[in-house]
Amino acid sequence: MENTALWVTIAVYIIAMMVIGIYSGRKSKSIADFTVGGRNAGAWLSALSYGTAYFSAVMFVGYAGGTGLQYGLWGIAAGIGNAVFGSWLAWRVLARRTRDVSARLKIKTMPQFFDARYQSKAMKTFSAVVIFIFLVPYSASVYKGLASVADVLLGIDVTVCMVIIAVVAILLLLLGGYVAQARADFVQGIVMMFGVALLIFFVLRSEQVDGFAGLAAYAQTAAGLPKLSTSQALSLIATVLMTSFGTWGLPQMIQKYFGIKDDKQAKRGIVISTFFALLVAGGGYFIGSLCHLFFTKETMPVQDYIVPTMLKLVRMPSVLLGVVLVLLIAASVSTLCSITLSAGSTLSMDLIKARLKPSMTDKSVSSLTKVLCVIFVIGSYVVANTDTPILDMMSYSWGIISGSFLAPYVVALYWKRMNRSGAWAGMWSGFLIALVPAVSKLLSLVGVSAPIVAKLAGLGPVFAVAAMIVSLLLCFAVSAIDNRARQTKVNTFFYDGVVEQE
Repeated sequence: MENTALWVTIAVYIIAMMVIGIYSGRKSKSIADFTVGGRNAGAWLSALSYGTAYFSAVMFVGYAGGTGLQYGLWGIAAGIGNAVFGSWLAWRVLARRTRDVSARLKIKTMPQFFDARYQSKAMKTFSAVVIFIFLVPYSASVYKGLASVADVLLGIDVTVCMVIIAVVAILLLLLGGYVAQARADFVQGIVMMFGVALLIFFVLRSEQVDGFAGLAAYAQTAAGLPKLSTSQALSLIATVLMTSFGTWGLPQMIQKYFGIKDDKQAKRGIVISTFFALLVAGGGYFIGSLCHLFFTKETMPVQDYIVPTMLKLVRMPSVLLGVVLVLLIAASVSTLCSITLSAGSTLSMDLIKARLKPSMTDKSVSSLTKVLCVIFVIGSYVVANTDTPILDMMSYSWGIISGSFLAPYVVALYWKRMNRSGAWAGMWSGFLIALVPAVSKLLSLVGVSAPIVAKLAGLGPVFAVAAMIVSLLLCFAVSAIDNRARQTKVNTFFYDGVVEQE
């Protein structure tokens, strides 16, 4: 009976997503509609689409459990950082300027942004290839996050769960692209806020936590608020910075700004996205931080199973547990859709059409994008079946992509003297630094067992933050040196030009 209620709740969610996909698909006429929703998204649609792409089962399961295990209540700092730096500051600094330049120059992808600003086809190709390849580990981490939940709460094979999320994501994208995804994200965002509020309520009133009195007592213990060593403090700071500022350079997040209708909607989106992040991320990390009340050192599950097992022990009513499961499925599907659409559209428009087959029509590009989305989802599923923790896969992906692209993207919005040489220096330095832990993980998978390899493989967040910082510094330094060495021209068209046709 319990499982029946859970499956019925999940079935209602899937049917709702299909209805949204079919309805939205009728309005998706062009490649601009498919990739940026015709640039007609309001504040709520844009902000919730941003938030649902930001927070998936990776956060609820992988990061919330991992930070709670290592740092106790200090782990909540990650949720606060995500709300303040990853949402509020990101929207204030990036949203309006990105919306303006993308609307004027009809930019649909991040590689097109780089080409328009730095006038480099090679940079466009490089960024397209990096995005398609290195978004795969992040997509795979989404699969794994949801699979561990289904394994514990439903007792179903992880393969079945992965197939469900893949099918829903593919159908949403094939039916309507960005329009379907954004509308689905709006519904999924409401479900996520409602679900997290429910989770916090039931976890707080559980016998393990025992309300606010139990929470206050927990904060007085070494497990609740442990004294962090220098290395632990640095690791926590690196996690906060990577999960907060890492979104500034991710193409699937930046693409949300491309679809905003106007400046007024961008301003309103600041408040909505911040509130969403504070509730969802803050609540998620808060729940994970209570893991030591549910388990002893001996009974503590492996990292990726901590939060799912906590949810099982809370013993929520079946229907409400179904809502929580839908929350996690919704979070995962929305993130997977955003990642897949960004990767597929980037490869089809910025590599295949731009470099290999310029004569392709918009209709052909849309069809090719859908095919690439399916290939991307299948590839992510294959990677998800490797023995790699969720946190590691996400940090490799975010580190490499944001380490490569954050600085050349953000600086270009504000500094007109930033030039191509500085952008290349920032991209390559960030890429190579962030690649170190990913390569180390690959070496360990093929049998290299040196201690240094295992250590480097586990330092994804640290290398990600280092990559972003070094990339930023080199963008400024190399641009300044190059500007002095030769009189480089400012690309004024990027800042005030207009492209008439989409």
